[in-house]
Amino acid sequence: MPAQRASHPVFARYYARVSLAMDKGGMAAHRRQLLAGLAGPVIEVGAGNGLNFAHYPADVTRVLAIEPDPHLREIASRNAAQAPVPVGVCGGVAAGLPADDGTFDGAVTAFVLCSVPDQHAALREIHRVLRPGGVLHFLEHVRASTPVLRRVQRLADVTIWPALAGGCRTSRDTAAAIQAAGFTIGQLEPFRFPDPGLTMPATPHVRGIATRNP
Repeated sequence: MPAQRASHPVFARYYARVSLAMDKGGMAAHRRQLLAGLAGPVIEVGAGNGLNFAHYPADVTRVLAIEPDPHLREIASRNAAQAPVPVGVCGGVAAGLPADDGTFDGAVTAFVLCSVPDQHAALREIHRVLRPGGVLHFLEHVRASTPVLRRVQRLADVTIWPALAGGCRTSRDTAAAIQAAGFTIGQLEPFRFPDPGLTMPATPHVRGIATRNP
């Protein structure tokens, strides 16, 4: 759950391991679908250990991958060397992306908008570095659709969950935040992960594509 946050060294090492198990359990397929259709220059915000890199389509001309955590960034740099498209990895935070206005045709977040301290600031920055009509592809933990699980998420978010999960907050209505930041969502697919499996605060997910408004 990388992105605009302070480094969480213990969680970073845990995430580096558990993300591999998640991919083997089916998350890799969601990563491929997340990145399908991207083209031109792309910025990936909160790249983590770089597990998305292997799935970028050939129409992507380059990827600027931003990751604040040093441990995850080191792993991402190794994965970048094996990517099918050019990937550059650098430090940075979502609230202050190291890129000029309108630089990119596409942006990617995966397990990022749940963990940034300020969703609006992160999305405002993504909006800034995308050209008008550019696309944001997102894969995120989100607020549950059922009242009972929503209550569980709210309780988790004010107690132990963020400390255990690198700042992740499970009860955010991320789709609404994306729209409020100046995007139009064209595709949105809710899903559970793992499914089947135990229902946990981070079980509800969405994968979608949003277009930057002028």
